[in-house]
Amino acid sequence: MPNVGKSTLFNAITKAGAESANYPFCTIDPNVGIVSVPDERLEKLAAMYNPEKITYTTIEFVDIAGLVKGASRGEGLGNKFLANIREVDAIVHVVRCFDDVNVVHVEGSIGPARDVETINLELILADLETIEKRIEKTSRLLKTQDAKLKAEYQSELTVYEKIKAGLEENLPVRALDLDQEERAIAKQAFLLTEKPVIYAANVAEDALTDGIDRNPFVQELKALAEAEGAELIIISAKIEEEIAQLEEVEKKEFLEELGLKESGLDQLIKKSYKLLGLISFLTAGKPEVRAWTITKGTKAPQAAGKIHSDIERGFIRAEIVSYDHLIACGSYTAAKEKGLVRLEGKDYVMQDGDVTLFRFNV
Repeated sequence: MPNVGKSTLFNAITKAGAESANYPFCTIDPNVGIVSVPDERLEKLAAMYNPEKITYTTIEFVDIAGLVKGASRGEGLGNKFLANIREVDAIVHVVRCFDDVNVVHVEGSIGPARDVETINLELILADLETIEKRIEKTSRLLKTQDAKLKAEYQSELTVYEKIKAGLEENLPVRALDLDQEERAIAKQAFLLTEKPVIYAANVAEDALTDGIDRNPFVQELKALAEAEGAELIIISAKIEEEIAQLEEVEKKEFLEELGLKESGLDQLIKKSYKLLGLISFLTAGKPEVRAWTITKGTKAPQAAGKIHSDIERGFIRAEIVSYDHLIACGSYTAAKEKGLVRLEGKDYVMQDGDVTLFRFNV
């Protein structure tokens, strides 16, 4: 919703300078920021290899206009907002869990569960409109005389009707009991409620370090997230704003003073990465130590393709040592002498933290 600290949080985590102000819809066009994924493994590999550069993998955040009741019918910046959501892989839903008389709330009071319900309902209504159009179009296509195409369209129609029934019961698509094949069909419709969600409870500065368990707003949102099976992080956009101004050493000291293990930004990035089913494999050498993003289940040749298409095309094998084994041995040579460097072929499924050298020939 507007005025929940969304753009303040976005600015803090991306340093992108989005406008934030105490009035609804100060964000009109989407703001985009690209953030490095924190990975202390790269720093330890850098100490081992002394590379010319370190390259972290990245995640892209998009800050979009606040949503209000009636957005699916074009209220506020509704239709434009909803179009922007269709482009993303997952949604971070920032929910206001702080009370401040100086910051207006469009509903006039703080109510996390009510606010979430408002947003979810608007997304469901937008999806209903989309799915009804899909049903109408697929029904027309069913008139084809091609038996194979007819069977495909019938499968699609069955899934769309199942989704429509769920949406009419106010159930987001992600909560529906769909098998893998049905999920694949649902993805083709680019539905808003099909996207996974992280709830970010934005709390006041003092609430983050004192009495989170007693904060009724946070507890209300926590119960909702647990019932939905969604991820939840507790964050203070104001504190993140302060952290964003600090150097790395100062940042660590500041977090220690607050009694926090990691910043809200680090929590958010890690949970976003996990939510999207992503892992990192690593490459290490004198020119560069680098993390590469792949989806869980990716095989070695396709992982090689992330580096360059020629490496995938000419893939011979991958020489792999797990990060933990490499660090424990102290060097690649020592790991090889202990038999911990493995040769893997085309069917090898990459694991998070694989330190990899690809052999190829084109």
